[in-house]
Parts: sequence; structure tokens; C-alpha cells
Amino acid sequence: MSDSVREHFLQQADACDAMGSPFTAAVCRMIYPLLNRSTATGRILLDWQGDPRADALALRVCGGLHALLLDGADDRLTECYPPDEDLERFSQILTGVISRHDAFLSAGLGNAPQTNEIARASVLFPGMLEIARLTRLPLSLHEIGASAGLNLMADRFFYNFGKVELGDPVSAVRLAPEIRGATPDPRGQIDIVKRTGCDVTPLDISNPAHRLRLRSYVWPDQPDRLQRLDDAIAIAEQTSFTLVSADAADYLDSAFSTRKLGQVFVIFHSVMWQYLPDDTKKRIENSLERAGNGATRDAPIAWLRMEGLGGVEPYATLQLTMWPGGETRKLARCDWHCRWIEWLAG
Repeated sequence: MSDSVREHFLQQADACDAMGSPFTAAVCRMIYPLLNRSTATGRILLDWQGDPRADALALRVCGGLHALLLDGADDRLTECYPPDEDLERFSQILTGVISRHDAFLSAGLGNAPQTNEIARASVLFPGMLEIARLTRLPLSLHEIGASAGLNLMADRFFYNFGKVELGDPVSAVRLAPEIRGATPDPRGQIDIVKRTGCDVTPLDISNPAHRLRLRSYVWPDQPDRLQRLDDAIAIAEQTSFTLVSADAADYLDSAFSTRKLGQVFVIFHSVMWQYLPDDTKKRIENSLERAGNGATRDAPIAWLRMEGLGGVEPYATLQLTMWPGGETRKLARCDWHCRWIEWLAG
């Protein structure tokens, strides 16, 4: 598997370059040549049995290194991270870092990256506003693949879309993506009556180890993203919401039984669909179809998702399916981290 692992690290480096993190790209390019079988980390990576790309293998390593930095666990590592970007020195030091922290890094390879990217709320919130405008009902939010559940707080953030401003004007989380084309429709009001979600391994923001893990997956040369994450955590600490540890399909089967009249049941997710097994995707789609067949104007269902379409486009697409009816509309195209948004819905 070592050739496919090497190719994955190089592809991930190109992706990081394209998404504005040249430092993380450089780390991805330098790690693979340093790997050998003298450490458990090296052996696990070189002998990886899964799909390196689907498993985000390179980002698992980068997250482990960043966690060591954030925790102040290695002074030599601290010397090499941004803003000091002496990559040649970093390459020389990295072998020792992997050896000294082999147990920590190898254990971390068992954790899939969980980037609770706050900027994705820039498309999710206008999508929620669209649902509220169409139904004129309060929203019961259900996020699958929720990580720490921070995007359940989307209405607590502030959004600057040029001529259009939405959300909470005094929020510490302030999002201002580049707008390409039309801006989201600002009309309407959102009333969120429930915030809940699931993840196979949800992160508890009250747990210091979980907070460290969450922060470690933010790329270290993008401090604005880290600040947004910290600000969103502070908001979440003051907001009532519920996360459960569950398979997404199992969670929905149970959650649909809690639907109430006078509310729209909203299932939403962002950049997680690609990681689900095909049978889980099919179960979710079947569950939505069954529940949708029983939806009414007084108890509608909305499926809002920001995901790739077939993995061929270099951007994500926001889609909305509404029941009754089951009509699907494309609302927006956007960068994976929502650095830009192209709103499509009229």
C-alpha cells in the first residue's frame, strides 16, 4: 500500500495549497519521505489497509503534529510552526519529533479528522432561512456527522454578504465570504426550537482533550479559522443543544419519531456524506423517503446538505429537498471552507 499512501500525501498537499494552507501542504509533502519502520507511526502509515484518501490519512498525521504544538508538548516542534516557516529546518527536526512522540502520534492515527468548520454556516444559515421562509414554521434542527455540533448555532453567528447582512449583529463569530453572483435572500425570520445531532464519535466541548482534538484539525497557518472555532465554542457553551453517539441512519430512524406538528424537521449535514458507507447512505435516503411520504404542510421535512456532487467538481453544492413533494433544488455553490459562495436560488 506504500505507493498509494505516498500518492495520497502528495494529492492532499495539492488540496491544501488550493485551499490556502501552504504550510500544511509542505508538511504533507515532507512527511512521507521521512517514514520508516523504526516507529509504530511509520509502520501504520506504510502498511495502511484502507483507502488513504477516504480515510484522510495525511490529515490524521497533520492533526497529531498540530495537537503536540497546541499542547506545548515539544519545544523543537514549536520552533518550526508558523509564523516561522523554515521548512528545511522542520524536515530535519520532524524525524526526531515522530520518534519522541511515537505513542501519541500512532494512537491518533485511529481517529478520523473532525473539522467542525464554522465558515460552512455561511451557506447553511441562508439555507435554513430559505426553509423558514417556505414553511413559516419554527425549525427543529438535526445535524448528522455533527462533530462537536457547533454549526447547530448557525443563527448565533453574524454574516456579511456585501449588501446583505444576516444573523446576530453582536456575535463574536463574524463570517464574510466572497460573494460570486447573487446574494442570499435576507427576507424572513428563523425560530429554532430544537438543536440536536449525532456523530459516531461526537466531541464534547467541555472535555479538554476533545477541545484539543477539535482545534488540532484546523490548519496551523490559518489562525482566523482557529479564532472562529474558539469563538463558536464560547457561544455553544451558552446554548442548549444535544449530541448523541450514533450511526446517522440509526439516529434518523429514532429522531423521526419525535416529529411534532407546527415544526419543520430539518436534517442537515456538511462534507460528511463522502465518508459514509454506501449501505448507510441508502438507509438514510430510504428513511427520508418513508418519512417524507407522511409529511404535511403542518409537519414538513427538509433535507439541507452541503456536499460534493460525485467528487468531480472542485467545490461543494448546497441542496435542499422538501417534503411534502420531495422536490430538490440547488441553492448555492461554494468553496469547501466557504471562502466564497455563489448563490443560485432566486
